[in-house]
Amino acid sequence: MQPEAKALILDFGGVVSRTMFETHSLTEQALGLAAGSLTWRGPFDPESDPLWRSMQKDAISEREYWQQRTLEVSSLVGANWQEMSDFVQAARGAAPHEIIRPEFLRAAARARKNGVKLALLSNELDLFYGADFRGKLPFFKDFAVVQDATYSDILKPDPRAYQSCLSELGLPASSCVFVDDQARNVLGAKAIGLNTVHFDVTSPAESFAQALALLGIKEGVLV
Repeated sequence: MQPEAKALILDFGGVVSRTMFETHSLTEQALGLAAGSLTWRGPFDPESDPLWRSMQKDAISEREYWQQRTLEVSSLVGANWQEMSDFVQAARGAAPHEIIRPEFLRAAARARKNGVKLALLSNELDLFYGADFRGKLPFFKDFAVVQDATYSDILKPDPRAYQSCLSELGLPASSCVFVDDQARNVLGAKAIGLNTVHFDVTSPAESFAQALALLGIKEGVLV
């Protein structure tokens, strides 16, 4: 009897990659800024980041948050960036492997060894990182599905985003676990019947362990 097919569906920014908040030192080095120039900390210090708090209250969108940060950093470096992609590619394009969470790599390997499919469901992968970004990271070949709203313009938490991913996987929502660091996207996934993990960027190992447990994979157990 064949085991039940399952999938782990991941957001990219914050889940697969470390957040921009966590990599300020790398960004400052890449852009030639003095250490400590970037002070906004988002979920790592919400009280000191009113713009982040506005986004969490849905007063502004995630894209609007990053657009504002892009303009601020552009001014600091004397550039003329207009798009988030300009900022991200300048800060992260030279060494993308440095921003990938090691916890993701371990969890993905464990999932695949247990026969679980991997899928990526992003609102702005190529929009932020550029169309050539995926080719710089070998693990992208391990994803059975990569869906990017850069091209579809159907953004989470629109139910069509999740349903399109499930359709490509050929699996029901009940057989999949969706992981995202934004509460609104997790709620959207729950609404269509997906098992979910609200990823805690301050505790990545614990969040991945929770996702694997929902797939029936216990910590440290490889089948």
